[in-house]
Amino acid sequence: MKLLLKQRFFSWFDSYDVYYEDGSVAFKVKGEPAWGHLLRIFDAPGSYLATVKEKIFTFMPQFEIFYGDEYVGNIHKELTFFKPKFYFDFNGWYVEGHFMEWDYEIYDGYNNLVANINKEVINFTDTYSIDVVNPQDALLVLAFVLAMDAEKCSRND
Repeated sequence: MKLLLKQRFFSWFDSYDVYYEDGSVAFKVKGEPAWGHLLRIFDAPGSYLATVKEKIFTFMPQFEIFYGDEYVGNIHKELTFFKPKFYFDFNGWYVEGHFMEWDYEIYDGYNNLVANINKEVINFTDTYSIDVVNPQDALLVLAFVLAMDAEKCSRND
């Protein structure tokens, strides 16, 4: 399953539309004012699905994911010198980044590929191509991508 996430340039709050490969809307992401990033994920008709919330006052970046009010897990960045590494306390998932942090792969606890994320800069916007192996993981993978993008945004502020 392939998703495309196009970030809007100069938005006051993080707002994204996520599209299927055919161009139809799969998810909508809306940022809310908060200390740190607070992103809510909705399906195409507008029903609330999940939240990505940045934990503040931590040594390394951390994000919590909720499905509705249910806590799913915590994404945290590991201190590394050569390439970024993120872990998610859900089924042993982890993220590895490639040269200059433009490409990521998400693996499960058995080192099986869950998703491949590629980032391109087109017309002054960041566009992510998200290839998800199992379509049932699409929402969780999207939460990962949003957390990693928020971490990079915070680092560049």
